[in-house]
Amino acid sequence: MPKRILKGQVTSDSNNKTITVLVERRFTHPVLKKTIRKSKKYRAHDEKNTFKIGDIVRIRECSPFSKSKRWEVL
Repeated sequence: MPKRILKGQVTSDSNNKTITVLVERRFTHPVLKKTIRKSKKYRAHDEKNTFKIGDIVRIRECSPFSKSKRWEVL
């Protein structure tokens, strides 16, 4: 099964080897026909601590690094 790839903005880099990425998706409401924005935060593994707050990154699904980290930075 292919791994999902998402694109988002880094909102936190305070933890060692971990970043928090805010991924926003847009869709049209089925009844109201209005564009809706929904967002979700993912914790991703950043081995070399290279990314800082505000960077746009792509993350990919992977096997778990910890209880909350199931994504890695591409």
